[in-house]
This record gives sequence, C-alpha cells and structure tokens, in this order.
Amino acid sequence: MGNRRKRTRRGGTSSREAMHALRSKPPEYDPCPPGQVGGQYRPLSPADINAIYDTALRILEELGMADSPPVLSEQAIRSGATTNDAGRLCFPRAMVEDIIAVAAKSFVFYGRDARHDFEVGHDRVFFGTGGAAVQTLDLDTGTYRPSTLRDLYDFTRLIDALKNVAWFTRCCVATDVPDNADLDINTAYALLKGTAKPLGTSFFVAEHVDPIVDMFDLALGGEGRFRERPFCKAHISPVISPLRYGADAVQVALAAMNRGMPLNNIIAAQSGATSPASIAGMLASTLAETLAALVMVNVFNPGYPMVFSNWPFVIDLRTGAFAGGGGEITLLNAASAQLSNWLGLPSGVASSMADAKAVDAQMGMEKAISSLAIGLSGANMVYESSGMMASLLGVSFEAFVVDDEMLSHVYRVIRGVKVTEETLGFEAIREAISGEGHFLGGNHTMDAMQKEHFYPKLADRDDPRTWEEKGAKDMWQRAHVRAREILGTHHPQYLDPQVDSRIRDRYKILLAG
Repeated sequence: MGNRRKRTRRGGTSSREAMHALRSKPPEYDPCPPGQVGGQYRPLSPADINAIYDTALRILEELGMADSPPVLSEQAIRSGATTNDAGRLCFPRAMVEDIIAVAAKSFVFYGRDARHDFEVGHDRVFFGTGGAAVQTLDLDTGTYRPSTLRDLYDFTRLIDALKNVAWFTRCCVATDVPDNADLDINTAYALLKGTAKPLGTSFFVAEHVDPIVDMFDLALGGEGRFRERPFCKAHISPVISPLRYGADAVQVALAAMNRGMPLNNIIAAQSGATSPASIAGMLASTLAETLAALVMVNVFNPGYPMVFSNWPFVIDLRTGAFAGGGGEITLLNAASAQLSNWLGLPSGVASSMADAKAVDAQMGMEKAISSLAIGLSGANMVYESSGMMASLLGVSFEAFVVDDEMLSHVYRVIRGVKVTEETLGFEAIREAISGEGHFLGGNHTMDAMQKEHFYPKLADRDDPRTWEEKGAKDMWQRAHVRAREILGTHHPQYLDPQVDSRIRDRYKILLAG
C-alpha cells in the first residue's frame, strides 16, 4: 500500500510538472475564439415573437414615422409607402415584409488586414466596442478626466493587442477637439493609425463622409480602394424615438451608401422615456423603429449591408438615470437579438455597459451577467462590450484588459460541449483505473487541456498565502500593469510614412506623429 502511494505521488508530481510546462508554452489551440455560434438563450417563445412582430408591423402601418425628409418620403412612396392624415409616412405590412425578404442577410466586415475579416450574420457572435464616453479613467491618478484625442489613439492601439475585441468603434470623444469637422477627421485618423481591425466611426453631417473615405482610399493605396474592401462602417442613428426620422442622419446614411460604407443603424430608445416601460411594449416599439431604418436603406439600395442594431436601453425610473447594467437591459437586448435573428437579419445589440465607476466587483457583476446572456442569445455584433464604465460616460484602459479576459470565458461557455467518441474518454477512464489511478499527465488529459480549457492570465487562482506573497494585488491592479505593458510596447505602424505624410498634408491632423 505504501509503495502504491509513493508511485501515485511521484506520478502526480511529474504529471503536474508536465502540465505546468504545457501551460507555459504558447497555446497551439485557442479553446475560445471569437465567432462562436450562439442562440442557446431564447427569452421569447414563438408566440411572443409573433405578437411583438405583428405589433411592430401594425405600428408602422397605422402610426407611421414622422419627420421623414423629402428624399426618403418620395423614394418610399414609390416603393409602396403612404402618408396618413397626420402627414406621417406609413409602411404597409406587405411592403415591410418584401423589404425584409430582399435585405442583406449577412456580409463580410473587412479589416485592413484580412486575418481580421469576419462574416456578420446568422448566429455567430462577435464582441466589439462602441460608445462616446466623455471621460477617461486616468492610468496615473485612477480618477476620471475629460477624454482626449491621445486617449482615443491609445485605446485603439490597446485593443489592437486584445484578441477578443473583433472590431473597434470609437469608445470616447476627443473633447480637446472642439470643431466638428476636425473631430470627425481626427477620430477616423486615430482609428486608422492604431489598428488594422475592422472599424466603425460616425459623422456629424453628410459632408464629412467623402473626405474621410478619401483618406481611407489613401491608406489603401488609391482612389476606389475602400469600396473594394470597406473596412469601416458608419454608425448612424436614423430614427429619433419615438417614431420619427432624423433628417441629418438619413443624409449621412445616403452619403455613406454612395461610397460603399456598410451601415450600423442604431435604435437606442430608453424605456419609460422614449419607448414604453414594459419589456414587451419596448421590444415592439423599437423593432418597429429598427424596421423603419431597414426600410430607409433598402428603398434606395436593396440588399445593402446593414447591421440591424436594436439597442433597447433602460433608465432608472426613480431618477431618470441611464442604467447600463442589470437584468432588464440584459433581457431586452437578448430578446432583441432573438427577434433580429428570427428575421434573418445581421443583428447588433449593446451589452456590458457597467454603471460602476471603478474596476471593482460591481463592474464584474454587471458585465459578466450581460455579456454571457447576450452572447448566448446569438447576437452577431455586441457593442459597448469592452472598456465602458460609468453608464457610458467613462471608459477605462484597465476595464478593456479585464473585459478581454472575461470574453474568453464567455466564448468558452457559448462554444458548449463537444461530444465525440474521443471526448467521452472511455479508453482514458479504462487506462486510469487500471494504471496510476488518476488522469494527471495522460494523453487524453493533455489534449483536453489544450483544446477544452481556458487558463486566465489576469484572474488569480493562487492559494491565499501565495497571493499575499505576490503582493496581494486585486484585479484592477493586475489589469493596470497589463495595460501599461501593452501601451508601453505595442506601437503599430499601420500607415506607411509616405502615406501618413500625404494625409497630414491634405488634412488637419492634430495627433502628434
């Protein structure tokens, strides 16, 4: 009996050493990459979906949309729309369903580097960014201050090194750039300079679209190159809730379409303020508004690439404050994804917008609840999912790093269980019970270690004494160190110096070279 204990102990030690050695090597296989197939979480029953959909179509047919600009009204009426006695533009059910039938069901979202390309549509899930935070959680002081253009560039190159951020949309507003035209140009430039991943940007007015796409053409090597590989989508809010079009945003959409830029048409109503406070009522109202955005695009260009972005937001009805974290906003956006996927349209929702001001337990709770549920819902593009704090008013370098690791866990859950003869492990069980009496170090274990398990680098799994000996750092402190490491070493050169010089000669670029 004593000999057997010795043999097991020796085998266990050697097996653990082998496993530690394997963990220290760069992974040969990513057990939780972006693009997992979601759709496991369905908060709405088939009857619920039909009732919400029917109500949305009734809203569009009987109540319609106000403030439609003439260019849209004329084109929509030619496609079957009508105007009611109140002058609102109404869309008959048959017209809307015909447009759904011809609308884009998927499209490739390109990066400037092809390894970042991914298909938007079906049930594949990708997390990215969004937001327009006006404050940044400073790395030096740990307090909030106004966001700057340099912050935006630093966030861009930070996410360039984070594998789970599939695309980058401006996460903060450069408050040190007061002119709107300069802000649009310099926002696009900072994104262009800092990453080769797919991008998203916004425009104050339609006149800003052409100069920015011209800049993208320069970066790609010549006129018309962006249209061949559109690596940036336009973020537009063409509907002002409740149920009216925003004329400026419609013009921006048309300008972007003219240059081949994919659209992310965002509906961001707020429960109890610009939409019904009931969950079902809000889903019906915002689905109608998002369908109105789909109509807007497809009456001009059927099948044009557009993200069907229904982002139902929540306010705390006691105070009127925006509530980015919690069960209601999670449920609403998961249901929104389910509705969009049921329609077969590329879906976009918002998630992980922590109300927490610090990288603390509240942040972790709010982000984990929402990101996991939204990922399982099968939303194609999950916006606001990285870095966003303080109810979208703030953004944090450390939060980006923590979120990136959190999303690996989320992708692992979405990936689910692979059941095969090999993974069922019958022969590994036979070998263990007839041999060492454990599974440590076995080939089956070593293979599963690589292919089925994710090993965090930030989250602490040490025993308490070891954790204390290492300095007893919390997650915020560990993420701070990692963020500084990336920012101190990752200086991508995605713009050829000659191209950069031509851009700077042509545009008022405010970011230091």
